[in-house]
Amino acid sequence: MTYIRSLTIALTALCLVASSALAQTAPRAPQQTQRAPQQTPRAPQQAAPAPQTAPAPQQTPATALPGADDVWTIPDRDRINEGTVTVITAPAGGATSVFGSDMARVLDDDASVRVVPVLGKGPVRNVVDILHLKSIDMGAVAADVPEFYKLQYKIPDIASQLRYIAKLYHNEIHVIAKSSIKSLADLNGKKVVAQTDVGLYSAKVIFSRLNIKANFDFQMDDGTAIQKIVDGEADAYVVSTGKVFPLARAIKNENRALHLVSVPYDRRLQDLYLPTTLSGDEYPNLLAPGETIDTVATSVLLVSFNWPENTERYNRVARFVDAFFSKFDEFQKPPRHPKWKEANISLTIPGWQRFKAADDWLARNRQSPDAQRGRFEQFLVETGLTTGDDPARREALFRQFIEWQKRRQ
Repeated sequence: MTYIRSLTIALTALCLVASSALAQTAPRAPQQTQRAPQQTPRAPQQAAPAPQTAPAPQQTPATALPGADDVWTIPDRDRINEGTVTVITAPAGGATSVFGSDMARVLDDDASVRVVPVLGKGPVRNVVDILHLKSIDMGAVAADVPEFYKLQYKIPDIASQLRYIAKLYHNEIHVIAKSSIKSLADLNGKKVVAQTDVGLYSAKVIFSRLNIKANFDFQMDDGTAIQKIVDGEADAYVVSTGKVFPLARAIKNENRALHLVSVPYDRRLQDLYLPTTLSGDEYPNLLAPGETIDTVATSVLLVSFNWPENTERYNRVARFVDAFFSKFDEFQKPPRHPKWKEANISLTIPGWQRFKAADDWLARNRQSPDAQRGRFEQFLVETGLTTGDDPARREALFRQFIEWQKRRQ
Protein backbone atom coordinates (compact mmCIF):
# COMPACT_ATOMS: atom_id res chain seq x y z
CA MET A 1 0.00 0.00 0.00
CA THR A 2 2.88 2.36 0.77
CA TYR A 3 4.29 1.69 -2.69
CA ILE A 4 0.96 2.53 -4.43
CA ARG A 5 0.53 5.82 -2.47
CA SER A 6 4.07 6.94 -3.45
CA LEU A 7 3.40 6.15 -7.10
CA THR A 8 0.18 8.23 -7.11
CA ILE A 9 1.97 11.26 -5.64
CA ALA A 10 4.73 11.02 -8.25
CA LEU A 11 2.25 10.88 -11.17
CA THR A 12 0.34 13.93 -9.83
CA ALA A 13 3.54 15.97 -9.60
CA LEU A 14 4.50 14.99 -13.15
CA CYS A 15 1.11 16.21 -14.49
CA LEU A 16 1.48 19.61 -12.77
CA VAL A 17 4.95 20.12 -14.30
CA ALA A 18 3.61 19.28 -17.80
CA SER A 19 0.66 21.66 -17.48
CA SER A 20 2.95 24.53 -16.42
CA ALA A 21 5.21 23.95 -19.43
CA LEU A 22 2.30 23.92 -21.87
CA ALA A 23 0.91 27.16 -20.43
CA GLN A 24 4.25 28.92 -21.03
CA THR A 25 4.64 27.74 -24.65
CA ALA A 26 0.98 27.98 -25.87
CA PRO A 27 -0.06 31.19 -27.81
CA ARG A 28 -1.93 33.76 -25.70
CA ALA A 29 -5.57 34.67 -26.44
CA PRO A 30 -6.02 38.08 -28.12
CA GLN A 31 -6.53 40.98 -25.71
CA GLN A 32 -10.19 41.87 -25.08
CA THR A 33 -11.30 45.22 -26.53
CA GLN A 34 -13.60 45.93 -23.60
CA ARG A 35 -11.78 47.55 -20.79
CA ALA A 36 -12.64 47.96 -17.19
CA PRO A 37 -13.76 51.45 -16.28
CA GLN A 38 -10.81 53.74 -15.66
CA GLN A 39 -10.24 54.46 -12.02
CA THR A 40 -8.66 57.50 -10.45
CA PRO A 41 -4.89 56.84 -9.88
CA ARG A 42 -4.03 56.17 -6.27
CA ALA A 43 -1.18 57.74 -4.43
CA PRO A 44 1.99 55.61 -4.26
CA GLN A 45 2.28 53.11 -1.43
CA GLN A 46 -1.46 53.56 -0.64
CA ALA A 47 -3.15 50.46 0.63
CA ALA A 48 -5.74 48.96 -1.68
CA PRO A 49 -9.27 49.97 -0.66
CA ALA A 50 -11.58 47.38 0.72
CA PRO A 51 -13.91 45.86 -1.88
CA GLN A 52 -17.21 47.69 -2.20
CA THR A 53 -20.62 46.19 -2.88
CA ALA A 54 -22.88 47.75 -5.55
CA PRO A 55 -25.54 50.08 -4.09
CA ALA A 56 -29.03 48.65 -3.96
CA PRO A 57 -31.32 50.07 -6.70
CA GLN A 58 -33.65 52.82 -5.49
CA GLN A 59 -37.33 52.03 -5.38
CA THR A 60 -39.44 54.03 -7.91
CA PRO A 61 -42.54 55.54 -6.32
CA ALA A 62 -45.73 53.93 -7.55
CA THR A 63 -47.06 57.33 -8.68
CA ALA A 64 -43.99 58.30 -10.72
CA LEU A 65 -44.21 58.31 -14.51
CA PRO A 66 -41.87 55.92 -16.35
CA GLY A 67 -38.62 57.42 -17.49
CA ALA A 68 -37.25 57.33 -21.03
CA ASP A 69 -34.67 54.67 -20.06
CA ASP A 70 -37.11 52.46 -18.19
CA VAL A 71 -38.68 49.37 -19.66
CA TRP A 72 -42.28 50.30 -20.41
CA THR A 73 -45.17 47.88 -20.22
CA ILE A 74 -48.38 47.81 -22.22
CA PRO A 75 -51.30 48.80 -19.95
CA ASP A 76 -53.92 46.27 -19.03
CA ARG A 77 -56.56 45.93 -21.75
CA ASP A 78 -59.53 45.91 -19.40
CA ARG A 79 -58.32 49.01 -17.55
CA ILE A 80 -57.81 50.94 -20.79
CA ASN A 81 -61.29 50.12 -22.07
CA GLU A 82 -62.87 50.97 -18.74
CA GLY A 83 -61.49 54.51 -18.80
CA THR A 84 -61.65 55.34 -22.53
CA VAL A 85 -64.39 57.49 -24.04
CA THR A 86 -64.91 58.59 -27.65
CA VAL A 87 -66.02 62.10 -28.65
CA ILE A 88 -67.25 62.68 -32.20
CA THR A 89 -66.48 66.20 -33.36
CA ALA A 90 -66.55 67.64 -36.90
CA PRO A 91 -64.26 67.79 -39.93
CA ALA A 92 -60.66 68.83 -39.25
CA GLY A 93 -59.88 72.53 -39.10
CA GLY A 94 -62.90 73.81 -37.19
CA ALA A 95 -63.18 74.72 -33.53
CA THR A 96 -65.00 71.48 -32.67
CA SER A 97 -62.17 69.23 -33.82
CA VAL A 98 -59.67 71.36 -31.89
CA PHE A 99 -61.86 71.07 -28.79
CA GLY A 100 -61.70 67.28 -29.07
CA SER A 101 -57.91 67.37 -29.28
CA ASP A 102 -57.73 69.73 -26.31
CA MET A 103 -59.83 67.33 -24.22
CA ALA A 104 -57.46 64.49 -25.03
CA ARG A 105 -54.39 66.56 -24.10
CA VAL A 106 -55.75 67.90 -20.82
CA LEU A 107 -57.70 64.91 -19.49
CA ASP A 108 -55.66 61.84 -20.48
CA ASP A 109 -53.90 60.59 -17.35
CA ASP A 110 -52.85 57.05 -18.40
CA ALA A 111 -54.67 55.74 -15.32
CA SER A 112 -58.40 56.42 -15.25
CA VAL A 113 -59.41 58.57 -18.26
CA ARG A 114 -58.48 58.56 -21.91
CA VAL A 115 -60.30 60.63 -24.57
CA VAL A 116 -60.31 59.49 -28.20
CA PRO A 117 -61.57 62.27 -30.55
CA VAL A 118 -63.30 61.08 -33.72
CA LEU A 119 -63.79 63.29 -36.77
CA GLY A 120 -67.47 63.37 -37.72
CA LYS A 121 -69.74 65.16 -40.19
CA GLY A 122 -71.04 67.85 -37.85
CA PRO A 123 -73.95 68.72 -35.52
CA VAL A 124 -76.79 67.11 -37.50
CA ARG A 125 -75.27 63.75 -38.34
CA ASN A 126 -73.43 63.59 -35.02
CA VAL A 127 -76.85 62.97 -33.48
CA VAL A 128 -77.28 59.85 -35.61
CA ASP A 129 -73.80 58.65 -34.66
CA ILE A 130 -74.39 59.21 -30.94
CA LEU A 131 -77.68 57.32 -31.13
CA HIS A 132 -76.57 54.40 -33.29
CA LEU A 133 -72.79 53.91 -33.45
CA LYS A 134 -71.68 51.45 -30.77
CA SER A 135 -68.24 53.03 -30.50
CA ILE A 136 -69.39 56.63 -29.86
CA ASP A 137 -69.95 57.86 -26.30
CA MET A 138 -70.40 61.62 -26.81
CA GLY A 139 -70.39 64.27 -29.50
CA ALA A 140 -70.73 67.95 -30.38
CA VAL A 141 -74.30 68.99 -31.23
CA ALA A 142 -75.70 72.51 -31.69
CA ALA A 143 -78.58 73.50 -29.41
CA ASP A 144 -80.94 74.26 -32.34
CA VAL A 145 -80.44 70.83 -34.01
CA PRO A 146 -83.46 69.19 -32.22
CA GLU A 147 -85.76 71.77 -33.81
CA PHE A 148 -84.18 71.01 -37.20
CA TYR A 149 -84.99 67.32 -36.61
CA LYS A 150 -88.56 68.33 -35.90
CA LEU A 151 -88.78 70.33 -39.14
CA GLN A 152 -86.75 68.09 -41.47
CA TYR A 153 -87.12 64.57 -40.04
CA LYS A 154 -90.56 65.03 -38.45
CA ILE A 155 -89.15 63.73 -35.14
CA PRO A 156 -90.86 65.84 -32.45
CA ASP A 157 -88.31 65.48 -29.62
CA ILE A 158 -84.96 63.94 -30.57
CA ALA A 159 -83.40 65.64 -27.50
CA SER A 160 -85.33 63.30 -25.20
CA GLN A 161 -82.95 60.52 -26.25
CA LEU A 162 -79.90 62.67 -25.52
CA ARG A 163 -78.37 64.43 -22.52
CA TYR A 164 -76.11 67.46 -22.61
CA ILE A 165 -72.99 67.65 -20.46
CA ALA A 166 -71.82 71.24 -20.99
CA LYS A 167 -71.93 74.16 -23.37
CA LEU A 168 -68.68 74.33 -25.34
CA TYR A 169 -68.85 77.54 -27.39
CA HIS A 170 -71.00 79.67 -29.72
CA ASN A 171 -71.62 79.24 -33.41
CA GLU A 172 -72.34 82.66 -34.89
CA ILE A 173 -74.81 82.79 -37.80
CA HIS A 174 -73.22 84.28 -40.93
CA VAL A 175 -75.44 85.32 -43.86
CA ILE A 176 -73.32 86.29 -46.88
CA ALA A 177 -75.48 87.72 -49.64
CA LYS A 178 -75.52 89.85 -52.76
CA SER A 179 -75.36 93.57 -52.04
CA SER A 180 -78.96 93.85 -53.29
CA ILE A 181 -80.12 91.80 -50.27
CA LYS A 182 -80.57 94.39 -47.53
CA SER A 183 -82.30 92.28 -44.89
CA LEU A 184 -83.09 88.68 -44.07
CA ALA A 185 -86.67 89.22 -45.27
CA ASP A 186 -85.32 89.96 -48.76
CA LEU A 187 -84.35 86.27 -49.06
CA ASN A 188 -87.99 85.22 -49.19
CA GLY A 189 -88.34 83.13 -52.38
CA LYS A 190 -84.60 83.38 -53.12
CA LYS A 191 -81.98 80.64 -53.54
CA VAL A 192 -79.85 80.04 -50.44
CA VAL A 193 -76.87 77.68 -50.22
CA ALA A 194 -76.43 76.11 -46.79
CA GLN A 195 -74.76 72.76 -46.14
CA THR A 196 -76.47 70.19 -43.94
CA ASP A 197 -73.95 70.19 -41.07
CA VAL A 198 -72.59 73.69 -41.54
CA GLY A 199 -75.56 76.01 -41.88
CA LEU A 200 -78.76 74.37 -43.09
CA TYR A 201 -79.94 73.37 -39.61
CA SER A 202 -79.78 76.92 -38.24
CA ALA A 203 -81.05 78.49 -41.47
CA LYS A 204 -84.14 76.26 -41.51
CA VAL A 205 -84.96 76.99 -37.89
CA ILE A 206 -84.42 80.78 -38.15
CA PHE A 207 -86.21 81.16 -41.48
CA SER A 208 -89.11 79.02 -40.26
CA ARG A 209 -89.55 81.07 -37.10
CA LEU A 210 -89.37 84.35 -39.06
CA ASN A 211 -91.72 82.99 -41.74
CA ILE A 212 -89.18 83.36 -44.56
CA LYS A 213 -89.55 80.76 -47.32
CA ALA A 214 -86.27 80.31 -49.19
CA ASN A 215 -85.16 77.64 -51.65
CA PHE A 216 -82.27 75.77 -50.01
CA ASP A 217 -79.42 74.11 -51.87
CA PHE A 218 -77.47 71.97 -49.38
CA GLN A 219 -75.68 69.13 -51.21
CA MET A 220 -72.15 70.51 -51.59
CA ASP A 221 -68.92 71.15 -49.72
CA ASP A 222 -67.64 74.42 -48.22
CA GLY A 223 -65.60 75.48 -51.23
CA THR A 224 -68.41 74.82 -53.72
CA ALA A 225 -70.93 76.72 -51.58
CA ILE A 226 -68.65 79.76 -51.39
CA GLN A 227 -68.00 79.62 -55.14
CA LYS A 228 -71.74 79.53 -55.92
CA ILE A 229 -72.35 82.76 -54.06
CA VAL A 230 -69.23 84.35 -55.61
CA ASP A 231 -70.36 83.33 -59.11
CA GLY A 232 -73.86 84.66 -58.56
CA GLU A 233 -75.50 81.22 -58.73
CA ALA A 234 -77.19 81.80 -55.38
CA ASP A 235 -78.53 84.83 -53.57
CA ALA A 236 -77.06 84.03 -50.15
CA TYR A 237 -74.88 81.62 -48.23
CA VAL A 238 -75.74 80.76 -44.60
CA VAL A 239 -73.21 79.19 -42.25
CA SER A 240 -73.38 78.52 -38.52
CA THR A 241 -69.80 78.51 -37.30
CA GLY A 242 -67.46 80.13 -34.82
CA LYS A 243 -66.09 83.47 -35.90
CA VAL A 244 -63.78 84.25 -37.55
CA PHE A 245 -64.75 81.87 -40.38
CA PRO A 246 -61.58 81.58 -42.55
CA LEU A 247 -63.35 80.77 -45.83
CA ALA A 248 -65.63 83.80 -45.50
CA ARG A 249 -62.75 86.11 -44.66
CA ALA A 250 -60.79 84.81 -47.67
CA ILE A 251 -63.47 85.73 -50.24
CA LYS A 252 -62.05 88.18 -52.80
CA ASN A 253 -64.66 90.91 -52.87
CA GLU A 254 -62.93 93.94 -54.36
CA ASN A 255 -66.08 95.09 -56.16
CA ARG A 256 -68.13 94.76 -52.95
CA ALA A 257 -70.72 92.61 -54.70
CA LEU A 258 -71.19 90.65 -51.47
CA HIS A 259 -71.73 91.62 -47.85
CA LEU A 260 -72.84 90.23 -44.50
CA VAL A 261 -76.54 90.61 -43.73
CA SER A 262 -77.80 91.32 -40.22
CA VAL A 263 -79.85 88.72 -38.34
CA PRO A 264 -82.08 90.64 -35.90
CA TYR A 265 -82.52 89.45 -32.32
CA ASP A 266 -86.21 88.98 -32.93
CA ARG A 267 -88.38 87.90 -29.99
CA ARG A 268 -89.24 84.74 -31.94
CA LEU A 269 -85.58 83.67 -31.68
CA GLN A 270 -84.80 84.65 -28.12
CA ASP A 271 -85.53 81.34 -26.41
CA LEU A 272 -83.00 79.51 -28.59
CA TYR A 273 -80.37 82.03 -29.71
CA LEU A 274 -78.12 84.65 -28.15
CA PRO A 275 -77.48 88.14 -29.56
CA THR A 276 -74.00 88.83 -30.87
CA THR A 277 -72.23 90.84 -33.58
CA LEU A 278 -69.96 90.60 -36.61
CA SER A 279 -67.55 93.44 -37.39
CA GLY A 280 -65.48 94.96 -40.15
CA ASP A 281 -62.34 94.10 -38.18
CA GLU A 282 -63.31 90.41 -38.34
CA TYR A 283 -64.44 90.50 -41.98
CA PRO A 284 -62.86 93.51 -43.71
CA ASN A 285 -63.77 92.03 -47.11
CA LEU A 286 -67.50 91.87 -46.32
CA LEU A 287 -68.10 94.88 -44.03
CA ALA A 288 -66.91 98.48 -44.14
CA PRO A 289 -64.16 99.60 -41.73
CA GLY A 290 -65.68 100.21 -38.32
CA GLU A 291 -69.02 98.68 -39.34
CA THR A 292 -70.76 96.26 -36.96
CA ILE A 293 -73.91 94.26 -37.64
CA ASP A 294 -76.15 92.25 -35.33
CA THR A 295 -76.55 88.52 -35.63
CA VAL A 296 -77.43 85.59 -33.40
CA ALA A 297 -75.51 82.60 -32.10
CA THR A 298 -76.41 79.05 -31.11
CA SER A 299 -74.66 77.07 -28.40
CA VAL A 300 -72.55 74.05 -29.35
CA LEU A 301 -73.08 71.39 -26.68
CA LEU A 302 -71.20 68.31 -25.57
CA VAL A 303 -73.91 65.64 -25.75
CA SER A 304 -74.19 62.02 -24.66
CA PHE A 305 -76.76 59.32 -25.26
CA ASN A 306 -79.19 58.95 -22.37
CA TRP A 307 -77.39 55.97 -20.86
CA PRO A 308 -79.25 54.26 -17.98
CA GLU A 309 -77.62 54.84 -14.60
CA ASN A 310 -75.02 52.36 -13.31
CA THR A 311 -74.51 50.76 -16.71
CA GLU A 312 -71.01 50.40 -18.10
CA ARG A 313 -71.46 53.19 -20.64
CA TYR A 314 -73.03 55.53 -18.08
CA ASN A 315 -70.18 54.96 -15.64
CA ARG A 316 -67.61 55.57 -18.35
CA VAL A 317 -69.13 58.93 -19.29
CA ALA A 318 -69.58 59.80 -15.60
CA ARG A 319 -65.86 59.22 -15.02
CA PHE A 320 -65.12 61.56 -17.93
CA VAL A 321 -67.50 64.20 -16.53
CA ASP A 322 -65.71 64.16 -13.18
CA ALA A 323 -62.32 64.68 -14.84
CA PHE A 324 -63.62 67.30 -17.31
CA PHE A 325 -65.41 69.41 -14.72
CA SER A 326 -62.58 69.11 -12.18
CA LYS A 327 -60.03 70.39 -14.71
CA PHE A 328 -62.36 72.83 -16.48
CA ASP A 329 -60.24 75.90 -15.66
CA GLU A 330 -57.30 74.39 -17.55
CA PHE A 331 -59.19 74.69 -20.83
CA GLN A 332 -59.44 78.46 -20.54
CA LYS A 333 -55.69 78.99 -20.35
CA PRO A 334 -53.25 79.36 -23.26
CA PRO A 335 -52.49 77.61 -25.55
CA ARG A 336 -56.05 76.22 -25.73
CA HIS A 337 -58.49 77.42 -28.40
CA PRO A 338 -59.78 80.95 -27.58
CA LYS A 339 -63.37 79.74 -27.96
CA TRP A 340 -62.94 77.85 -24.66
CA LYS A 341 -63.62 81.20 -22.96
CA GLU A 342 -67.25 80.78 -24.03
CA ALA A 343 -67.56 77.33 -22.44
CA ASN A 344 -69.84 76.91 -19.45
CA ILE A 345 -70.48 73.75 -17.42
CA SER A 346 -73.37 75.12 -15.35
CA LEU A 347 -75.48 76.89 -17.99
CA THR A 348 -79.05 75.61 -18.35
CA ILE A 349 -80.00 74.95 -21.99
CA PRO A 350 -83.73 75.33 -22.84
CA GLY A 351 -85.28 72.18 -24.27
CA TRP A 352 -82.44 69.94 -23.09
CA GLN A 353 -81.91 67.75 -20.01
CA ARG A 354 -78.49 67.57 -18.39
CA PHE A 355 -76.62 64.27 -18.02
CA LYS A 356 -77.30 63.12 -14.45
CA ALA A 357 -73.65 62.67 -13.50
CA ALA A 358 -73.05 66.29 -14.57
CA ASP A 359 -75.98 67.45 -12.42
CA ASP A 360 -74.64 65.44 -9.49
CA TRP A 361 -71.17 66.96 -9.86
CA LEU A 362 -72.58 70.49 -9.95
CA ALA A 363 -74.69 69.78 -6.86
CA ARG A 364 -71.61 68.59 -4.97
CA ASN A 365 -69.52 71.56 -6.06
CA ARG A 366 -72.12 74.31 -6.31
CA GLN A 367 -70.86 77.77 -5.44
CA SER A 368 -72.87 80.70 -4.14
CA PRO A 369 -74.46 82.77 -6.95
CA ASP A 370 -72.47 85.71 -8.29
CA ALA A 371 -73.69 89.26 -7.92
CA GLN A 372 -76.06 90.46 -10.65
CA ARG A 373 -73.36 92.71 -12.07
CA GLY A 374 -70.91 89.84 -12.32
CA ARG A 375 -73.45 87.71 -14.18
CA PHE A 376 -74.13 90.58 -16.58
CA GLU A 377 -70.40 90.93 -17.27
CA GLN A 378 -70.24 87.20 -17.99
CA PHE A 379 -73.16 87.62 -20.37
CA LEU A 380 -71.26 90.33 -22.25
CA VAL A 381 -68.15 88.17 -22.51
CA GLU A 382 -70.06 85.12 -23.73
CA THR A 383 -72.02 87.05 -26.36
CA GLY A 384 -69.13 89.24 -27.51
CA LEU A 385 -71.23 92.36 -27.00
CA THR A 386 -69.78 95.71 -25.94
CA THR A 387 -71.50 98.70 -24.38
CA GLY A 388 -68.78 101.33 -24.71
CA ASP A 389 -69.73 104.58 -23.01
CA ASP A 390 -73.36 104.50 -24.18
CA PRO A 391 -75.66 104.19 -21.12
CA ALA A 392 -78.71 103.61 -23.34
CA ARG A 393 -77.07 100.67 -25.08
CA ARG A 394 -75.94 99.25 -21.76
CA GLU A 395 -79.49 99.49 -20.41
CA ALA A 396 -80.91 97.79 -23.51
CA LEU A 397 -78.37 95.00 -23.22
CA PHE A 398 -79.13 94.63 -19.54
CA ARG A 399 -82.82 94.10 -20.34
CA GLN A 400 -81.81 91.45 -22.88
CA PHE A 401 -79.67 89.86 -20.20
CA ILE A 402 -82.60 89.69 -17.75
CA GLU A 403 -84.72 88.01 -20.42
CA TRP A 404 -81.85 85.64 -21.22
CA GLN A 405 -81.59 84.70 -17.54
CA LYS A 406 -85.31 84.02 -17.23
CA ARG A 407 -85.43 81.77 -20.27
CA ARG A 408 -82.50 79.69 -18.97
CA GLN A 409 -84.21 79.13 -15.63
